[in-house]
Amino acid sequence: MSQPNKKLREDGDGKHIGTHDGTFHCDEALACYLLRKLPRYRDYEIVRSRKPDVLATCDIVVDVGGQYDPATHRYDHHQRTFNETMNSLAPEKPWVTKLSSAGLVYLHFGQEIIAHMLGDGADKKLCNVVYNKVYQNLIEEIDAIDNGVSQFDGTPRYLMTTNLSARVGRLNPAWNEADQDTTERFHKAMAMVGEEFEDRVRYYSQAWWPGRKLVRDALEARHGVDPSGQVIVMEQVCPWKEHLFELEQEMQVEPSIKYVLYADQNGNWRVQCVPMETQSFQSRLPLPEDWRGVRDDDLSKLSGIDGCVFVHASGFIGGNKTRQGALLMAQRALQM
Repeated sequence: MSQPNKKLREDGDGKHIGTHDGTFHCDEALACYLLRKLPRYRDYEIVRSRKPDVLATCDIVVDVGGQYDPATHRYDHHQRTFNETMNSLAPEKPWVTKLSSAGLVYLHFGQEIIAHMLGDGADKKLCNVVYNKVYQNLIEEIDAIDNGVSQFDGTPRYLMTTNLSARVGRLNPAWNEADQDTTERFHKAMAMVGEEFEDRVRYYSQAWWPGRKLVRDALEARHGVDPSGQVIVMEQVCPWKEHLFELEQEMQVEPSIKYVLYADQNGNWRVQCVPMETQSFQSRLPLPEDWRGVRDDDLSKLSGIDGCVFVHASGFIGGNKTRQGALLMAQRALQM
């Protein structure tokens, strides 16, 4: 990962990316990092200031200045009149969360950044898929937090304090630290968010996307696994949930898949319930309540299926020593 230039200037002949000084946030740290991923902006120096005359000399300004004008490379979102979202600026995109400076830079430069990172000859469909996944699973969260958009209505049952925005925030000096200089710390924030961004791009391009064909193959073979068509077998373990939900719609799978079977690292087999949604803890059809929290021989006697290993207390997953045993657990659960 390229390291940010730690030399800051307010004048000179070089090219500059401007952002505000003082307390920094995740969105402008990522915006600056993203811009410098492109070869033409790689050597631009970061200028942190709120002085209009200083910002006026910058070639690109993010998260300060009270102006959104891509023609002049001004990407602020704090002005009263700004209410843009991915959907409002790119109607083919579904997301309606108000954009921060990170989202604005990603909107205008993200496709190019992804294509550059994936290399020459990268498949356009893959670039678009990675672009969408990275926004949905990283940058939209940053946009929402910076703009004060709640994830849900009501009082949360517990706090989430380890997200990327929170970790960036903790890099700022504490109120009672003697050294309140944020210059070096801002560059640490850029490095942190950059590592997270690159990790997401690698995951979706190199691990997540190749699994799509495996899930499609499993769906096409589902009736050979069980006549109901509600059980699939993953011959190779991969990230399957998002692919399953998308492919069910694309392939018009009815009835929906209830259980996914796969071998674990110990050579046993798992029967995992399909959740209601990708991030949901609720299953479409949990394993039978009587089985939950029971293990080994006790579970085999209770279920009438040899080789049982366990069923989780919540009923979302179970295990058996053999593929056939795991299939019988899924079939029995469908019947019950």
